[in-house]
Amino acid sequence: MSLSKVNATSVTRTKNRTPDSVTPNSGMCAVCLDGCPGLCEIGRSAFRGAEVIYPQPFGLMTSAAEKDYPVDFSYFNIMGTTVGAHGIKADSDLAIFTNVNLETRLGRDKGIKLKLPIVIPGLGSTNVAKNHWDGLAVGSAITGTGLTIGENVCGMDSNSKFSNGRVTHCPDLEYRVKTYKEWQHDGYGMIVLQANVEDSRLGVLEYGIETLKVDAVELKWGQGAKDIGGEVKLNSLERAKLLKSRGYIVLPDPEDPTVQDAYNRGAFKEFERHSRVGMVPEKTNAAIEEFAKIVEGLRKKGAKYVFLKTGAYRPADLARAVRLCSEAKVDVLTVDGAGGGTGMSPWRMMNEWGIPTVYISAMTYNYVDKLAKKGKHVPDIILAGGLSLEDHLFKAFALGAPYVKAVGMARAAVCAAMVGKTIGNLVNDNKIPKSLEEFGKTVDEVFILSTKAKREFSGNGKVLPSAGLGLYTFYQRLAQGLRQIMAGERKFTLEHITRDDIVSLTREAAEVTGITYIMDADKELAEKILG
Repeated sequence: MSLSKVNATSVTRTKNRTPDSVTPNSGMCAVCLDGCPGLCEIGRSAFRGAEVIYPQPFGLMTSAAEKDYPVDFSYFNIMGTTVGAHGIKADSDLAIFTNVNLETRLGRDKGIKLKLPIVIPGLGSTNVAKNHWDGLAVGSAITGTGLTIGENVCGMDSNSKFSNGRVTHCPDLEYRVKTYKEWQHDGYGMIVLQANVEDSRLGVLEYGIETLKVDAVELKWGQGAKDIGGEVKLNSLERAKLLKSRGYIVLPDPEDPTVQDAYNRGAFKEFERHSRVGMVPEKTNAAIEEFAKIVEGLRKKGAKYVFLKTGAYRPADLARAVRLCSEAKVDVLTVDGAGGGTGMSPWRMMNEWGIPTVYISAMTYNYVDKLAKKGKHVPDIILAGGLSLEDHLFKAFALGAPYVKAVGMARAAVCAAMVGKTIGNLVNDNKIPKSLEEFGKTVDEVFILSTKAKREFSGNGKVLPSAGLGLYTFYQRLAQGLRQIMAGERKFTLEHITRDDIVSLTREAAEVTGITYIMDADKELAEKILG
């Protein structure tokens, strides 16, 4: 297994003085020389301290783990076939990839309709989410996919208003919901409002349901990138004080006179804002009772759909999530595996903690299948954690079939929106780089689907942002790629994907997931065919 890089990475802007001679375990240069100004993580930590824990530069990037896990999605191959068709007539004139139906349904009475089985999970108070919200919201909405407003939006908005500790007005949250809804078409897609510990104390979900008319809400236990609460950087003393007054943990303490003096002298430029970790009762019956009360309370407030998102915690916690969702009749459970990430997660933690996506996907299948066979309620499952392209989508559905109904994908979506925004700005500033010259000089020329998208979705004074166009175009690529894979597998609807549509390439992958080893696949059928 190739481990994550130790003591030097572009993510924290660190490197080895002698990259060709590094001690494997420590990641230190084989010769650590007196006189080095501190290029590696250890060296930079000697003068910047905890600042070096986090990916940099904050607010301008996303990050995910470098660790190469023993089993990942590349350890599975998709099986095609020459016979039959599922979800369409076995006719060569009909069974073509353009006829593959990628629509999916989620939640109670399958009332949430998605044109593509993709949901962006939990983009909250980070600068990346806020700065690219227009593109993410518009691109998701016009494609008919899901988008989750993540944690801490109300608490971070300087213009939020509160009464008795509960939010009564939040311009940022209002804008995020409104932007998505304005671009929705034909009832497809969904906007989901998420809440962590601080959000729950501030009454964010109740505000979203009652005032902003949000239909779907999500309780958050955690994410795949880290096993602590959400974190961001604050670039002013005043903002740090504000966030502390709203109940957040802020480091260093902005109310400490010595800290204020150090900040004013330029000793550091950013504060850290941290969220608290939630606490689930250890006793199963107590946890079920408490969780059911929370879910029922949200439904009484008007929530049509209730989700739970859990992170890459130990297996017992995944079992708790599955059991509690079953008992409380939760609509959707999002399971986020280790390795993925979007915002400000501690770098070493991101690499070295938690259950990786393939492993937690296998556990999720085992747990929900056990309950399903007992006749228990099973929530619709969304799998997330470092997924980015169409083969990932297919394999995620196959790994969790028939319980997986959509795939969570955040970092790839943000990438598409960022690139779309950048290209739009370059075109508007007449600064087309050589790498784009072959495609043209206007937005309609460079973006291959621009004319189509504008014709279908613009109008009535609405202008399609280039970031949204970038996400839409990326999603259409995923759609065609997934349709081609499914047609080759002769599966023309998502519900026909099964676990035997993929095979394990190693015995270890088969042992981890229960997916058949490639040399054992179709063994009995092959013998029968051979007579």
